[in-house]
Amino acid sequence: PAPAAAPAPVAIGDGTKVTAPMPGTVLAVNVSAGQSVNEGDVLFILEAMKMENEIYAPCDGTVTVVASKGSTVNTGDVLVSIS
Repeated sequence: PAPAAAPAPVAIGDGTKVTAPMPGTVLAVNVSAGQSVNEGDVLFILEAMKMENEIYAPCDGTVTVVASKGSTVNTGDVLVSIS
């Protein structure tokens, strides 16, 4: 089968960027683009070394989602931007 096409780049803007604290695989995306979130909401579940890690919103705002379910991320990769 042909390889999947790379997702189109997402404009992140100047909001607060939430990055991956470690390399891993995105198991779940709990937010959608344009959704309002509150500080402490779980945005993503990231699997690293067979452990599930919850990634929380550091502030209130509206999200722009960058990472998708099943994607592999490295330390420092932007997962979502909150503005």
